[in-house]
Amino acid sequence: MTDFSQLIQFGQQMQGRITQMQTELASRTVEGAAGGGMVRVVVDGKGQIRSVKIDPSVVAEGDVEMLEDLVSAAVTDAQRKAESIYKEEMKRIAGGLQLPFQPPL
Repeated sequence: MTDFSQLIQFGQQMQGRITQMQTELASRTVEGAAGGGMVRVVVDGKGQIRSVKIDPSVVAEGDVEMLEDLVSAAVTDAQRKAESIYKEEMKRIAGGLQLPFQPPL
């Protein structure tokens, strides 16, 4: 029975660490960019968009399709970076264990 109670205690500790990590990730930001920095997107560590910056020259060109593509690419770039941070933090918390956690992106 001691092994089972230790397993439960370990699970509770892991849950506490994961909750703390998610709180910390929500306060971190990552920037993604496209078009040589003409479009920049900032997301938090969970991948939620916090801001979008568009160089006025992109709008002046009037190419809406290109602007849409740049925004999409910048969002994807930022979310990939946030996912990478999440995975690294999960590895750190798990201490090398192979756990089936997926990022909340």
